[in-house]
Amino acid sequence: MTTPDAPLSRVIGGTTAKALEKSLGLVSADDLFRHYPRRYAERGELTDLSSLAIDQYVTVMAEVKSVTTRQMAARRGSLTEVVISDGHGTLKLTFFKQPYRERDLRPGRRGLFSGKVGSYRGARQLTHPDYLLLPDDGDSEGPGADDAVEAFAKTLIPVYPASGKVTSWMVGRAVSLALHNVDEYPDPLPADIRLAEGLVGLREAYELVHRPATRDDVAVGVKRLRWEEAFVLQTVLAKRSAAARAMPAVARRRVDGGLVAAFDRQLPFTLTDGQIGVGQTLAEELAREHPMHRLLQGEVGSGKTVVALRAMLSVVDSGGQTALLAPTEVLAQQHYQSISALLGPLAQRGRLGGNEVGTRVVVLTGSQSAAARRAAMLDVVSGEAGIVVGTHALLQDRVEFHDLGFIVIDEQHRFGVEQRAALTAKARSDVRPHVLVMTATPIPRTVAMTVFGDLDISTLSEMPVGRSPIATHVVPAVERPAYLQRTWERIVEEVRNGRQAYVVCPRIGDEGSTDDVLGDFDDEPATDDRRPPRSVLETVIRLREGPLSDVRVEAMHGRMTSDEKDDVMRRFHAGPSTPDGIEVLVSTTVVEVGVDVPNATVMVVLDAERFGVSQLHQLRGRVGRGSQPGLCLLVTDAPAESAARSRLEDVASTLDGFALSELDLRSRREGDVLGAVQSGRKSSLKLLSVLRDGDLIAAARGRAIDLVAEDPGLSGCPPLRDRVAGLVEDEHADFLEKS
Repeated sequence: MTTPDAPLSRVIGGTTAKALEKSLGLVSADDLFRHYPRRYAERGELTDLSSLAIDQYVTVMAEVKSVTTRQMAARRGSLTEVVISDGHGTLKLTFFKQPYRERDLRPGRRGLFSGKVGSYRGARQLTHPDYLLLPDDGDSEGPGADDAVEAFAKTLIPVYPASGKVTSWMVGRAVSLALHNVDEYPDPLPADIRLAEGLVGLREAYELVHRPATRDDVAVGVKRLRWEEAFVLQTVLAKRSAAARAMPAVARRRVDGGLVAAFDRQLPFTLTDGQIGVGQTLAEELAREHPMHRLLQGEVGSGKTVVALRAMLSVVDSGGQTALLAPTEVLAQQHYQSISALLGPLAQRGRLGGNEVGTRVVVLTGSQSAAARRAAMLDVVSGEAGIVVGTHALLQDRVEFHDLGFIVIDEQHRFGVEQRAALTAKARSDVRPHVLVMTATPIPRTVAMTVFGDLDISTLSEMPVGRSPIATHVVPAVERPAYLQRTWERIVEEVRNGRQAYVVCPRIGDEGSTDDVLGDFDDEPATDDRRPPRSVLETVIRLREGPLSDVRVEAMHGRMTSDEKDDVMRRFHAGPSTPDGIEVLVSTTVVEVGVDVPNATVMVVLDAERFGVSQLHQLRGRVGRGSQPGLCLLVTDAPAESAARSRLEDVASTLDGFALSELDLRSRREGDVLGAVQSGRKSSLKLLSVLRDGDLIAAARGRAIDLVAEDPGLSGCPPLRDRVAGLVEDEHADFLEKS
């Protein structure tokens, strides 16, 4: 019995198998079956030759228009040149010392031609290409004639991803041979699910995709294979979620009259209904004897930190410790300061009414002095610190907790699996800590189901009362240079009224000449596509020397030391009211999250087209955080009709982060979106698209959750159990490599 997991060498022969492994990384028959056609050529269809790129390996379908052979002048032998056409453009095929090609490549013959696109005297050409001619008027001779007859008899001809050594039709022959030789196809989709969803079996799906008669055949086969990809992934996530819920944890119950109650009494604002509802959910899950594993998403300024802090205080009330992990020192310090400010007198242990109420808050970062780090670590290991805020420094082996009961991970997408695991391992060995991960980047439904499918999700969509509005405008610097000048004038006006501004650049830029790179702000910006992106260091110089010469301008970026960044942020928080206060902060995206300066009212983003939609939305959220309305100006050189300009106009048109997240999803490559679930060395997702298949993913998710609840070990479907185990094993192997 031969199954799809058999090595290719056993299924199609050693020579071809070796070529497929070396060129395309295909090892098993299943690898080959899942090497799907990238498109299908129809009989008589001519391929668009105008889309070919230099140095690209291509397979085109075209017709021979002319063939000539002549003796070469500079060296011995002949040169045969063949011109093929798709009816609109032409492409030249060049053969050295092979005059016999004229016998095959006669005018009027059609075929598939494969090779690397080159250029000679400005014209594209294929040198010594492989080709497969389609039969013409009963002709059954020539290279690959038998395969061509079979292919030509079909309506569709699969065109596969190929390489310089392995052509599309070589892959097609190997697939046909493997389909013939494999006689058993264990199906990871249970029969009842296939029947309920109207899906064909695995063998039939492979046949329909690799040897279709019509495009309807392809659609039926692809639907089944997409469903399988979604179902296997969702089964992995459902098992992971079920396993997490089954682990033991210490119940962290809120104490009546404890820290949470004291904190609520001193809050200077009223919690939103959303904050109260999510807070109740967290309190209920923390009180269980199984670990909470939840994602909290919400707009910039929606109050996630307050919700998380109330949950932390519940854990401290019950005798445990909490850790808040932040991706940058700036954000860690910001969290430390904001939590300390929110707690006020509760930030140190004290006594109220005879009961000890309060907790110590400490911060732990990599750039602290040795003495400060030792003091913080002593507070952590002794249990004196109930709330520990830190960066990757928390993950060090020397950091030990007295009783770590709750972990909060901010901007979790910036941390890898192994980093989260390293912090979780600092809890007691016999239990797992409760975990809350937070993101200020709204997550589309389909991404939430695929990337975060093992987490329960809560959403804060309601903005706190009193949050100021933010107006956003695109500044087309090339078309309207006066608008750019007005940008700087507006900043000066805001500063004169006692307010502050951000200017964000795509890079730090401590190399090159400022004259070569930036140009004067009051002149029309350079339109040369080769112009490097605006940089922090160069922009600071230009602003100080030019439009903001009477304004206190400073820089902040990731290469500064912790002390330098702390000093800059202290002076920016102090603002115009102090002699050394900063009025305009020029920065990279290090201010994207966590920085909270209510007096800042203007955000200028230079080269805004170089930032993603969600990133621009995050940056915009840094202003309008006080009593004054915010203004965000997106400066760009992108042409009016370009896709980049359209994205900026979309950002300017709405403050709805969830609508923008859908837009961002449509504008990104699939690999960018799915990176978190493709951690194995070989992606399990080849046909599934979160950009298109939301309803399918939702249906597969529901089926997977039901199946895992009924049969946690998947004993009723061994092929599915094996597929899931293989995917998990790939992820584990990748984890070990990274570790």
